[in-house]
Amino acid sequence: MTIAFDNQVAIVTGAGGGLGRCHAIELARRGARVVVNDLGSAVDGSGASESVAQRVVDEITAQGGTAIANADSVATKDGGEAIVAAALEAFGRVDILVNNAGILRDAAFKNMTADQFDAVVAVHLIGAFNVTRAAWPIMREQNYGRIVHTTSGTGLFGNFGQTNYGAAKMGLVGMMHVLAIEGARNGITVNAIAPIARTRMTEEIMGEAAKEMDPELVTPVVVYLAHRSCERTAHIYSVGAGKVSRVFIGVTRGIQDPALTAERVAAAIDEIDDTSSFTIRGGPAAG
Repeated sequence: MTIAFDNQVAIVTGAGGGLGRCHAIELARRGARVVVNDLGSAVDGSGASESVAQRVVDEITAQGGTAIANADSVATKDGGEAIVAAALEAFGRVDILVNNAGILRDAAFKNMTADQFDAVVAVHLIGAFNVTRAAWPIMREQNYGRIVHTTSGTGLFGNFGQTNYGAAKMGLVGMMHVLAIEGARNGITVNAIAPIARTRMTEEIMGEAAKEMDPELVTPVVVYLAHRSCERTAHIYSVGAGKVSRVFIGVTRGIQDPALTAERVAAAIDEIDDTSSFTIRGGPAAG
């Protein structure tokens, strides 16, 4: 099977560099008409430049693809609506949304300010909400849509100095689960990737490992999740350096005690924690 996107329209946020750029270029190479969205800011979200998105559009058009640049901010309601409106004005529809835009403002929790927390949540989580909220009615009306969120191992597993980032990224997982349920009746799937890749946000902290973490090795999973043939929904995939694995939230067998006490919990905590048998959303699985 050849995965192609002829006559489909994709929006990729944060597509001026790194992962988003790779996603946009590959979707366009496979026939999608792409809205390359990027505010053109620094890693911490400061500044702006319309030329950042335009450079990627120029790459796409030089390769024979079709794309437009958009420099609206995902972090505002008006910005989210403007991004989707640009897709409608240029191409008349929206089939695919890849929520990839993000910034970093790292600090140990004891040093983190409310501004640092709010700014990161505004781009990653609220930004995904703003663009998805604008695209959602279109996808429901046409009874079709593919949405891919970008979560992170920081949200799923934790990482020092990234409380704001981790909270935003795990919030996207919660959004994914709910939207997957609500979108099912209208042919909309919603999935997430947890990428490990060399980008301007990670290259300084990855060290030697960065050499094997080409962002291009993440894009194939996004392309698959964005395709009509993919019926998976509410799935999370960890992807990096050519390795792809599913991440899921499991519930252990645990205990059942109608006379539960704190002492009973303490005595049975190893049994409660035992992951040798568990269930995941959608059915049972063995550990």
